[in-house]
Parts: sequence; C-alpha cells; structure tokens
Amino acid sequence: MLYLPHTSEDIASMLQVVGVADLDDLFATVPEDCRFKGDLNLPEQLTEWELNDRMAAFSNTMAVSPEYKVFIGAGSYEHFIPASVSYLLGRSEFVTSYTPYQPEMSQGTLQAIYEYQTLAARLVGMEVATASHYDGATALAESLLMAIRVTRRRRVAVSSLIHPLYRQVVRTYFKPTSYEVVELGYLENGLTDLAATDGMDDLAAVAIQSPNFFGCIENLQAAGEKAHDRQALFVASFTEALSYGLLNPPGSQGADIVCGEGQSLGIPCSFGGPALGVLASRKKHMRSLPGRLVGQTKDLDGKRGFVLTLATREQHIRRQKATSNICTNNSLCALAAAMYMASVGGAGIRELAGLNHDKAEYLKSELKKAGFKIPFGAPTFNEFVVEFPEGFKATYKRLLEKKIVAGLPLASYYPELANHCLLCVTEVMSKEDMDKLVREVKS
Repeated sequence: MLYLPHTSEDIASMLQVVGVADLDDLFATVPEDCRFKGDLNLPEQLTEWELNDRMAAFSNTMAVSPEYKVFIGAGSYEHFIPASVSYLLGRSEFVTSYTPYQPEMSQGTLQAIYEYQTLAARLVGMEVATASHYDGATALAESLLMAIRVTRRRRVAVSSLIHPLYRQVVRTYFKPTSYEVVELGYLENGLTDLAATDGMDDLAAVAIQSPNFFGCIENLQAAGEKAHDRQALFVASFTEALSYGLLNPPGSQGADIVCGEGQSLGIPCSFGGPALGVLASRKKHMRSLPGRLVGQTKDLDGKRGFVLTLATREQHIRRQKATSNICTNNSLCALAAAMYMASVGGAGIRELAGLNHDKAEYLKSELKKAGFKIPFGAPTFNEFVVEFPEGFKATYKRLLEKKIVAGLPLASYYPELANHCLLCVTEVMSKEDMDKLVREVKS
C-alpha cells in the first residue's frame, strides 16, 4: 500500500496537462539501464500504532534513550531547555521564515537575527557577531581564514586540545590551499603548550579552545599575549557556551576573534545536530567576517528597521571580493539561542553554569576518593578526564548494559591516553546518578 494523496484520476489529469501518457514517460530522459525495475524490498505495511511500537523498540536499542545516563559532553551537551523556547520556536512565522534578502518581506526574521547577534556578542564579550554559521567547527575554520585575510600571512597555529573533529574540519578547509596549519602540543597539566609558538614569527593566528577538549580552562590572557607578540590574531574557540556564565568572556582577555558552538543554548543534542556556529570579532575586523550581518537602520518615515548590512558572499554581485563560500546561516538555531538567552537571563546563565561546575567537581572528587586518577591538574568546568585501570573496556561495556555511558574513551583521538575517559556532568544529572556511576565503576 502506497501512502499517496492523489487518486488515479488526479494523476491522469496532471499527466494530461504536461502531455505524457503515463508516469514512466516522465523519466524518458533517464537511460533504460539506469532505471530500477522490479518491486522495492519493503516490509509489510503497519498500522499507525504498530509503527509507533516499532519505532519505540528501535529507540530503546540506542544508548540515548531517556533510560540511559550519558556522561558524555565532548562538544554536544544535554541541558534543560525552557518550555518557552520550544513553544515559541514552533510558531509558523519562525519555522517557515522568508530568506531575508528583501527586508520589506522579512522584518521579523531580520530582527530575530539582530537580537541573536547582540546577545551572542555580549556572551563572548566582543563588539560584533555574525548571523551564525553551520556549527562550531565551521566557525573555527572560517575564523582562521579570516585571520589570514587580515594579516596577509599564510600560517596558523592550532592547539591540539581544540576538539579533534574541529581540527579535522580545519584540515579539510586548508588542504586545497597553500596555507599551513601547525598543531601545538599539550603539557602535563592538560593545557596547551604556548611556548611551542616561540620562533614562529610568521603566524596569522593562534587558536586556543577554553574549556579545552580535556575540559581544562586555558589561560586565554597568556595565549593572547603570545599571539600579539608575534603580530598574529588571537582566535578563542569554545564548545560549551554555557561556561561563560562563570568564566570571563574571551573578549575581555584579548581575543581578536571568538568562535565556537552554541548548541548548549536551547538546542537539543539530537544525535549531534543541528548545531549553531557562533563567530564574533572586534569591530575593526568587521569587513573581513564571513557570512552575513544584520544591521539596524531607519526607514523613510524614521521608524526602526533591519537590513542585511554586510553579506559579501560568492553568489553576490561583488563575488570577487567574497569573504567566504558560506551561503547561509542557521537562523532557526540562532533564534533558539536568542530565545534561550532571553528566557534564562544573565542571572540564570550564571546559576546554571555554577550548577554544571559544582556537579562536575562533586563527581571528580568522588572518583578520586574511589581511587581513580585525575591526570590533569588544571581547573575544569563541567568536563574532566579520568584515568581508569587496565582493562576498563570490559567495565565500560558492563556499565553500558546497566544503562550508564561512562564517558568518552580518548584513545582514538589521543593514542597516548589509553584507558582515559572524558566525563561530563550538566545540570540534568542528579547526585543519585553520579553516586550510581561511582558505585558501578568500582564494583
């Protein structure tokens, strides 16, 4: 049974209008040997309630169902999302918003993006933020290309403690170019080896993530000074936007460009997507920003209005001066972030950040008491690395059977860190959840 809304009479009428005899004639331009013949290998049809049961059974086979306690962050964080965000975001005028090329048709969309830009810039302590990008990895790669445009140099230094997948995206961006990416190693305390930049006087940028992939809080002030000593731009990256509820924003510590992931701000984890790329900079670098910027103006009657102020992209008339091949922005995700920040407020973000930090510190201390080693001594936010005994892989599988996902094993990203796991705790985890993890990992 096919679930098509058109009757045979409807189909015949439409075929008559376009001047063909049957549906196969619509594909006459496709060579015979390229067409599929025969019946599709599909299961028997199900009723609606049978299909619901089948999908529920599938979902229960995955360790992301509500029954599992997942102690993984690593760039995608589970946070409570206010009901106001989900409700407002589902309104038709936002979900089906018009592409904002013609401002007279899309004032609501433009204003929403403008509000997001304002809140994002305040969060990271910068003067101007773009209308958003695909994700944090894209924002980082675009930031490094931006630094090359500004400085006219061809080499960038990237911390090896930036998210490994972000670094992979950077390598993909840079592979067809003549630009060079140098990776900076890390120290025993879990922080980037800034001294590795000594002697690198031709750098366009130095990029550091804080909190870094190990969850450790980097000294951004020192990183900025190192970069500026070499007349390079300092790029501050992040994966956990909520950390700025406690930490000083990068803009106050000398960052020239700030880029990262805004998923924590009202966007569900959803198997790793959708995401929200945040990119902000100093005003003096505004014309080198990729993507688009929404600005505030006045119409002929003196009323406030919004327009695309800067959008020098490859598909526009000034494409020879394009700052990026980024063609769009994640406006719905940006709107979710703006709604989240407005709903929670500054005080709420500070309180949530405190909960994240304190709960992670509780689990860290309990694991220490249980005899497990915390290898890196630098302060952390809501993630940290734990070293488990040899043979932890079997314990990890046993915990998985008990519906506990005990962090992210790091050996595939850092081969020297066998039996090390990155654990994350956010406000959604209770003390009972953490105590259970410690009990089970000990037994």
